[in-house]
Amino acid sequence: MEIIKKHFFSDIGVMLGRSMRHILRSMDTIITVTIMPIAFMLLFVYVFGGAIQSGTDNYVNYLLPGILLIAIASGISYTAYRLFIDMQRGLFERFHSMPIARSAVLWGHVLTSLVSNAISVVVIILVALIMGFRSSAGVLSWLAIAGILTLFTLALTWIAAIAGLSAKSVDGVGAFSYPLIYLPFISSAFVPTKTMPSVVRAFAENQPVTSIVEALRALLSDQPVGNNIWVALAWCLGILVVAYGFAMRVYKHKAA
Repeated sequence: MEIIKKHFFSDIGVMLGRSMRHILRSMDTIITVTIMPIAFMLLFVYVFGGAIQSGTDNYVNYLLPGILLIAIASGISYTAYRLFIDMQRGLFERFHSMPIARSAVLWGHVLTSLVSNAISVVVIILVALIMGFRSSAGVLSWLAIAGILTLFTLALTWIAAIAGLSAKSVDGVGAFSYPLIYLPFISSAFVPTKTMPSVVRAFAENQPVTSIVEALRALLSDQPVGNNIWVALAWCLGILVVAYGFAMRVYKHKAA
């Protein structure tokens, strides 16, 4: 047991390398995850952008934070899928029979989600720059943006872990991500909430995506973030803690 604990991080590194090799051999996963948000960005900027009153001359600047969240929500569905496939193939039981930390397998998938989603985010930002996105954010603001996106990715990844470990079919694995992908559409990601009917506006202003989008938007434009950043962090950390607890409970039950 002491040896396993001693090599916990090296075990995670091995599992991370294994998962990343699978992704690099099948780049269509990252391409698929990246193309859909980019298509949304192109559609809204060049087709709908002229009709949307966002209060800014550069709509891609307004739009980008929501697009990044959609990309992450799309990406974590593949984490759930990879977990499900490993469970179905009995790989967890095989790894658990080896002298490695039992949770290293799960953490390998979680860290793979962080890396692959980070790649997608960088690609989308590069495309946004070509489309005219500009930011006056400084180094500290970009670090804060990276921190919020990392927390958001971790929170959704642990939700994906619950789905991947609990699902009975491939269709069930992917179904959980649909509400997460479309949640930004009922927020301030695409249009200001003041343009929405009262009931929809009340929901949009009090769901996690709006506070995260507003915090990212303020940081990207080097504007005061106000309480939005604390609300965003509270949502991300709250979801992360709850999802992590449920995911580890399911994992331990499956591994028993």
